[in-house]
Amino acid sequence: MIKFITLSLLNIFSALFNPISCQPGYWKTSSIKSPEIFAEGIISAGDYDSHAAFTPGGDTVFFLRSAPDFSTWTICVSYFENGKWTKPEVAPFSGKYRDADPFVSKDGSEVYFISNRPVNEKDTAKPDEDIWKVVKTSNGWSKPIHLDAPINSMMDEYYPTMTDDGTLYFASERKGGKGFSDIYFAKSENGKYLKAVNIGDSINSEYNEYEPFISPDEKYMIFMATRPNDLRNADLFVSYNNNGKWTKAEKLPSPFNSNAIEWSPKVTRDGKYFFFGSTRNKLKEAISKPETAEQLNRRIRSSGNGLGDIYQVDFSALHLQIH
Repeated sequence: MIKFITLSLLNIFSALFNPISCQPGYWKTSSIKSPEIFAEGIISAGDYDSHAAFTPGGDTVFFLRSAPDFSTWTICVSYFENGKWTKPEVAPFSGKYRDADPFVSKDGSEVYFISNRPVNEKDTAKPDEDIWKVVKTSNGWSKPIHLDAPINSMMDEYYPTMTDDGTLYFASERKGGKGFSDIYFAKSENGKYLKAVNIGDSINSEYNEYEPFISPDEKYMIFMATRPNDLRNADLFVSYNNNGKWTKAEKLPSPFNSNAIEWSPKVTRDGKYFFFGSTRNKLKEAISKPETAEQLNRRIRSSGNGLGDIYQVDFSALHLQIH
């Protein structure tokens, strides 16, 4: 008993004097007013990395690692242990098909994502992307579960994200939209989704709207759109929900947008940090002297090389007009 009490006191003092030990893995000791690369060299490691999604406690992050030509999309996972992020692994439910856009439910018990995996295991991969989910069990993650209509259609669906009341927001290329890809939402009632509704002209346009992050209380949305239609024109926009009506979407200013691709917006569950993906390139910075082959290879194969990285910034730095 004495030994137990002593160990408990030591743990308490350790938490008090080493606050980072009991903080989420994305927590910083100082404010981040301008976007910086997240987990540089570990998660953002010089590959095409994007689409970070954290568990509620902030100690697990799912993210997307892609081929530069997007021929491969794989969901990876890393864990915050002993004050640092672990070497990423392929998520248990990914690795075979084109999987992307992870989203973790508010209690961490479900992960939603998109995939071209077949609905029936004996079939070949689908020509389009659908929304799936896995459920945490006592033995790990369940087999992926396909979300049927009205969520999925014969066309591509993208980027599931959910409010605290269970309303699912996502993008879709289904017919009847205002552009090639629009943002939709579907309310949940008695465990079933109701009709998928186009969110309307304030957000959707003749161009493409793809990746909506909806705040848990549904007060604002940050999303990615290509205006005009070209991935090179991918930028982040924001809209506010004023008594059920969405305001006209506004483009986020620099440094949250740049002349590179910006996408995959996420706000951590505690509301403190904003994460997004970007292909902005810091290799354009001048170097002081000629490099050796080893130095060159190390530099162009590191984060910030223009392929794609995950960025982190204080949510307050966005200065959103949330009422």
